[in-house]
Amino acid sequence: MENEKNNLPDNNSRRTFIKNTALASAGFFIVPRHVLGRGFLAPSDRLTIAGIGAGGKGESDLANFFKSGKADIAFLCDVDDKRAATSVKNFPKAKYYKDWREMLDKESKNFDAVSVSTPDHNHAIATLAAMQLGKHVYVQKPLTHDIYEARALTEAAKKYKVVTQMGNQGASADGTRIMREWYDANLIGDVHTIYAWTDRPVWPQGIQWPATKAEVPSTLDWNLWLGTAPYKDFVEKLVPFNWRGWWDYGTGALGDMGCHLLEVAFRVLDLKYASDVQASVGSVYVDEFKRGYFPESCPPSSHVTLTFPKTAKTKGPVTVHWMDGGIQPERPLELGANEVFGDGGNGTLFIGTKGKMMCGTYSLNPQLLPTSRTKQTNVKQKAARVKDGANGHYAQWVEAAIAGYGKNELSSPFETAGPLTELLLMANLAIRGADLRVPRTTGTGFNYPGRGIKLLWDNANMRVTNFDDVNQFVKREYRDGFKMKA
Repeated sequence: MENEKNNLPDNNSRRTFIKNTALASAGFFIVPRHVLGRGFLAPSDRLTIAGIGAGGKGESDLANFFKSGKADIAFLCDVDDKRAATSVKNFPKAKYYKDWREMLDKESKNFDAVSVSTPDHNHAIATLAAMQLGKHVYVQKPLTHDIYEARALTEAAKKYKVVTQMGNQGASADGTRIMREWYDANLIGDVHTIYAWTDRPVWPQGIQWPATKAEVPSTLDWNLWLGTAPYKDFVEKLVPFNWRGWWDYGTGALGDMGCHLLEVAFRVLDLKYASDVQASVGSVYVDEFKRGYFPESCPPSSHVTLTFPKTAKTKGPVTVHWMDGGIQPERPLELGANEVFGDGGNGTLFIGTKGKMMCGTYSLNPQLLPTSRTKQTNVKQKAARVKDGANGHYAQWVEAAIAGYGKNELSSPFETAGPLTELLLMANLAIRGADLRVPRTTGTGFNYPGRGIKLLWDNANMRVTNFDDVNQFVKREYRDGFKMKA
């Protein structure tokens, strides 16, 4: 018993431990709320969670749900036993699966909610399947791999009336709410331009797919890891992290950091869907005047420009710039020479008709410019703060799921997380379009029709109207056995 106690996260109180141990020894398990009927709570008033993805970020997600004091981790699922080992140790009573499809099929009556923390390409299929079973869902950012998937999950949240949250913790931070209050108080006038930048990628990009296959680790089910993606032989240095730089699995720097850096823009200005997008990308040269061509890999850097229609919070259209690979916008004149821009490697800058404001990752350290204005400003608080800020993002979802659909406010429900994710994926359309090539009629070399143009977006039909070749990336083909079911 003592060893079992030590395997539980530190915040588990002795009282809770004794209670859970007594229940287990008596042969009981916490009753999922749905067993009592929709809208009724289990006697424990706790949320029973199944985790799809138990290692890496999934490990920390599950631990944070448990730290809320109102969640029980009842099931764990991971394709890699080695990566899942810590979660298995932390939650020894949780039943373990490798295939999430089997877990949902066999155990759906025994849990209330699902946490999805897999590589991007498998987010949507697992999430939708859970929602169709009436399960509340928490999904790591970015919400999906493709635009079609983001739209599908946004609509599914309304259809199945489940409590949803994307794992961009900064949406619960005070900074986002403070900056909205500053803007609503007209401290910087009408915002017309926003810059967001990151030092990502911090994994290889702009590279050739490895030529030599490797032996699959004994702890990893490679077929399940691939999931929706086309079959390829296993290669070194892809799992567990560098998949982010490959289009079949990841969404590049935009997918990794965009949800953290652009959420504040959506919140402050009530942005929704963009009308057009253009991009320039960094080059990799493999010889003199010979540019490498690596269409399977995201580029080493990019600058994307999107236009958003006027909203109720702006007087006209808004231009949003995204920069990655260490590229940053020009420093504002109002920022002192030795003052840090954003948080150094990342940041978001709002430019208005009367002034500017900026913040770092997760909307931390919001500042009016010049920064001396920040301490001199006292604006009445209008928006309720999330307890513990970004760290409270997990407990907020747990408590909302216990309360039931439509009862509690959430920081990043699919209603807002879906359109935010679409922004990132639409930007990726322009980035990927830059690598589409066609042979020249002369028989020598290639033309790149997607470079140097602006893509016009038909939001209702989810398609680019002036460069059809890029629409293949709006909705990809799924591998047999891993298809989304309407």
